[in-house]
Amino acid sequence: MAKGKLAGQRALVTGSSSGIGAALARELARHGANLVLVARRKERLEALAEELRQAHGVEVRVEPADLTDPEARERLLAATEGAGFPIDVLVNNAGLGDYESFLDASWERLQRMLELNMRALTHLMYLFAPRLVARGKGRVMNVASTGAYMPVPDFAVYAASKAYVRNLTEAFDYELKGTGVRAIAVCPGGTHTEFLEHANQVAKPASSMAMMSAERCARISVKRMLRGRRLVVTGWVNVFAVTLIRFLPRRMVPWLADVLMRSGVSKAEKQIEAKPG
Repeated sequence: MAKGKLAGQRALVTGSSSGIGAALARELARHGANLVLVARRKERLEALAEELRQAHGVEVRVEPADLTDPEARERLLAATEGAGFPIDVLVNNAGLGDYESFLDASWERLQRMLELNMRALTHLMYLFAPRLVARGKGRVMNVASTGAYMPVPDFAVYAASKAYVRNLTEAFDYELKGTGVRAIAVCPGGTHTEFLEHANQVAKPASSMAMMSAERCARISVKRMLRGRRLVVTGWVNVFAVTLIRFLPRRMVPWLADVLMRSGVSKAEKQIEAKPG
């Protein structure tokens, strides 16, 4: 039987087929949590599930789903809570980005981004959180971004969607006072994942060396969640950057965000089809 601070609890992790989502699943399993892995790529989920069973002796269920479909979110609730598999930790990690100017972006891609980053996350909170509150315990972790702290040119919709996630989570955690349930917004900066590729970005060499690993990001996130934090920015460089922004005139923030983005990444030559999860 698995041992750890989350032993006997069950965590649902969206976007867990790669990147931060997979790293969060591994970190939660290390703390003893049983898991429900959710993403579109079934083969990757099954490979990760077997890895976690072997490494940590936890129970792992695989639920392939395209979370941009509202009915898929309802089916996920039925397959877990409705089937006698209650969720103690809800991790909303699945998300899309698109590094393109607003006027040049595809509306279909922007619409999919908004559906996944905002509506799917909010819907899953709405479906699962009342059950956590009814049981008097649990956690909700929503993965936002350091982009949540600033308007980012050429990443405008993505950054705005993550500002929504951050604000929603902080307000929701406040509303949860006295329920035994907590919510935390995690704000990673540059991280070594497939996200850059799917967001139409290529990391520049200097930026790539400075990026955080998904594993370190996950360790920080889960540690802060277990300590009852409402908000965490992963890594001291990212903490410094978002702190600096607070002292700048608002009119300068988009300029600084643009400088920081262009110093770290360039646009991919070809548009890459979005593959959330």
